[in-house]
Amino acid sequence: MAVSIEVSALSELFPGGLFTSACPSRVILDHVTSKWGVLVLVSLKGRTLRWGELRRSVEGVSEKMLAQTLKTFERDGLVARMALPVIPPHVEYSLTARGDEVVALLHPLLTWVAANAEAILAPAPTCAPEPT
Repeated sequence: MAVSIEVSALSELFPGGLFTSACPSRVILDHVTSKWGVLVLVSLKGRTLRWGELRRSVEGVSEKMLAQTLKTFERDGLVARMALPVIPPHVEYSLTARGDEVVALLHPLLTWVAANAEAILAPAPTCAPEPT
């Protein structure tokens, strides 16, 4: 009984069916909250970066994952890719209006994570017996 009440309450909060496995919003949620997705989006906040600059900004991301993440966000309409007709090739990435919107929503979450990370990851006290 309690489970059906919880599901009903969630359905009221998210009437589009966010919690159903077939909901398209789950695909976008996966993209935005992927391991590298949040960091790529936030790195582009308020600036345009070339591919190499973006890779240095998101420390630890592989070339493959950065390329895949950027292509996904470009398809989703969150990131704009501009290829300039120069030699050598020059490609720039920036957030679209929709990308700016999602980053504004992610900012409070990232602020909370930064403020709480040390306390959460601190080693738990041990239950060792006191010395006699």
